[in-house]
Amino acid sequence: MGGLQVLGMATPTTPEGTLASQRHLFEIPEDVAYFNCASLAPQLRSVRAAGEAALTRNAQPWRTHSSDWFAGAEELRALFARLIRATADDIALIPATSYGLAVAAANLTARPRERILVIAEAYPSAVYTWRAFARRTGAEILTVQHEAGQGWTEAILEAIDERTKVVSVPNVHWTNGARIDLERVGQRAREVGAAFIVDASQSLGAMPLDVASLRPDYLVTVGYKWLLGPFSIGYMYVDPARHAGTPIEQNWILRAASDDFARLVDYRDEYQPGARRFDVGQRSNFTLIPMALAALRQVEQWSIASIARTLAALTARIAQETRKLGLATLSCDQRGPHILGIELPQETLAPATRTLADKGVYVGIRGSNIRISPHLYATTADIDHLIDALTPVARRGGSL
Repeated sequence: MGGLQVLGMATPTTPEGTLASQRHLFEIPEDVAYFNCASLAPQLRSVRAAGEAALTRNAQPWRTHSSDWFAGAEELRALFARLIRATADDIALIPATSYGLAVAAANLTARPRERILVIAEAYPSAVYTWRAFARRTGAEILTVQHEAGQGWTEAILEAIDERTKVVSVPNVHWTNGARIDLERVGQRAREVGAAFIVDASQSLGAMPLDVASLRPDYLVTVGYKWLLGPFSIGYMYVDPARHAGTPIEQNWILRAASDDFARLVDYRDEYQPGARRFDVGQRSNFTLIPMALAALRQVEQWSIASIARTLAALTARIAQETRKLGLATLSCDQRGPHILGIELPQETLAPATRTLADKGVYVGIRGSNIRISPHLYATTADIDHLIDALTPVARRGGSL
């Protein structure tokens, strides 16, 4: 892994196109090895500074002008759109994936015996959303499993047929990073006339994603994982053909001419253009929006492609070292570049992760996996620390 040899150097990139360590941009002590970005990203110093400046400004509300209710949100919408090759009109600002999925479900229909496809051990919000949709419509949930030696993509493609009305999938499985080929799945969904819904919360920011080629009906993501932003700021892409849908709430700022505060009592039935009608109420959040902007600016500066290459090198080395210990992980071509799972007996997961945490190594438990998910703050020393902490786990077969 040639790119790993230069992690920690001051130069921004390596000849292989990976990035040098960016740990100086985060507030992480040297004795902490944090491998749980898939749960909650550490806060960038710039994001914290933006939040503190916003709090100071909020203490003097007379400094906030009517245009401020719109400017930050519009800048954030446009910045996120650039990351996925969309337009600002295609983006709604939401507080959580569950909100975006609820918008999608509210604007879709199905008949009894038609199917909503989800994958086994999917993130709970997706499952609960589509269970409610099934109760409302009489449609059936089809939970796709994959056989040993079979990838998720093949299992999903085999399950889609003319009865499929909704296909709701992530880019990678949240428990172990197993990759799903969204382009192939989306193409098959369109062939049978199914709505194609993508939860990109565990990939967007760490894997390049182009909605122009992917063509989802709806795509949702949180902002506090791989986009390095604050809680309660998320994003939803809505295909232009879906822009005329019905929002799940009716707040004032969604309406046409809402920027004319003197005429807000001249109630309007028309909405703001594009996907803005799906924005959450209080989307102008004067504290969180500046923090989210700082985060996306940094992601854009690095470029998602460079982030992906760097994280791929990091996780490849981790996988190589863990295999030497006799611990199984998915191969690089089977998973995303930023997440890998180490499968252990269920009863050993909690004690193993407690022991790692006692040694300053922080990972996640998801499903039957120790989930390892670094970001650009990770160093070769962190990897060595992780492997040293995993060694007794491997020697004891996962038990401690």
